[in-house]
Amino acid sequence: MTSPICSKSEFTEIFYSGCKKETLIGVEYEKLPVYKDSYKAVSYDDICKIILKLENENRTVIFDEVYPMGMIFAKGHISLEPGSQLEISIDPVKEISEIKNIIDNYNKETEKVSEEYGICWLGCGIQPISTCDNINIIPKKRYGHMTEYLPKKARLPFVMMRETAGIQVGVDYNSEEDAMSKLSTAIKLSPIVSAMFANSPIRNLRLTGFKSFRAYSWLNTDEQRCGLISEKLFHNDFSFEDYKNVLFDVPMIFIIKNGKYISTGNMTFGEYYKKGYEGYFPTLEDWNNHISLFFPDVRLKTYLEIRNHDSQKPDMICAVPALWKAILYNKDAQCAIDEIFKSFDYHDFQRIRFLTPKYGLNIQFKKYPLCDLAKEIINIAIHSLSLMKTGEEKYIFPLATFVKQCKTPADDIINKLKDKKIITVQDLKNIDLTVK
Repeated sequence: MTSPICSKSEFTEIFYSGCKKETLIGVEYEKLPVYKDSYKAVSYDDICKIILKLENENRTVIFDEVYPMGMIFAKGHISLEPGSQLEISIDPVKEISEIKNIIDNYNKETEKVSEEYGICWLGCGIQPISTCDNINIIPKKRYGHMTEYLPKKARLPFVMMRETAGIQVGVDYNSEEDAMSKLSTAIKLSPIVSAMFANSPIRNLRLTGFKSFRAYSWLNTDEQRCGLISEKLFHNDFSFEDYKNVLFDVPMIFIIKNGKYISTGNMTFGEYYKKGYEGYFPTLEDWNNHISLFFPDVRLKTYLEIRNHDSQKPDMICAVPALWKAILYNKDAQCAIDEIFKSFDYHDFQRIRFLTPKYGLNIQFKKYPLCDLAKEIINIAIHSLSLMKTGEEKYIFPLATFVKQCKTPADDIINKLKDKKIITVQDLKNIDLTVK
């Protein structure tokens, strides 16, 4: 990992190494800690108390220098995001029921432990009261360098880093062709699925006018490393090599040498490969680090990581992996999705991506009501899961209920607040965003 890379082929080997026969699914689920009395964001010091309290013979706390950053357990790990959001990452499993059991037990345990500190957890996509100005970033070196770099690129990276919470899904691929097919389908679906799971309309005790302010913050983080990857991907002519080339054109944020984080200015990875930086030349460690600092809606690693869902309350969490399992692990379902979008091009998806954070499913795009497209997608997913005969279509039903009414979780929140200009803590308690 630390030896200089000798051949360009080494850059794509990581993607080829991900080809596997399994069809497992993994989940990363973030939730927001707030104090019960004020609903303000919880400090890093208090989150550390919870992490240390959760440690037992089956869970080992991990540190960045002397600072607790999470823990490892048998089926995955728990980690802290930049604004002290807590994330559980579940190792890939076969059945959605396994994901549900792990998350349910995790939520019950973290709720019990946090009670004595006057803390509860919210299942939504953004902090409803505390803003990035009064949420301190946790003392992790990686996030410190991102804090220096990202504000030079856009207006809202601190909102994304410190205020928001999401759900990510990991899916397997068995070949380069399979990976590119799934990547293409997932990237096309990403802005519409983001709208389906919109769940962050409140910020700073106000309705923002957005269904997903979290998604809006990602639009204003760093467009060079976020979004839909490449127009070429929409022409069914994309490869591991093409993905590598996209990454080569993206500036690095930092490199790590001998445990030291080194800022690299605006140097792209391609430039680093050609001429090095301050006597250093790229290693696989540098490459893996650079891949992890690329934030498209769907990211290629040794699996595909689908990243664009607001965090949810418990009854909606498993709808996220169920939807993607239904579509990406059934070739007929994939083809049906691609057929829906056959008249759409890259620029269409870009426009949808910029509209859905504000309007959710309430968009008329070309001749298509976006809600009608969402209904078709849900029907395809439910049918696909019914053919798998695992009973997992039940996990999509809560989402289907929203989509059938052309609503999102955000619309539910907005309707309960009746367009109040200023929201109170009691209002937040009444609509009950908590995870239990």
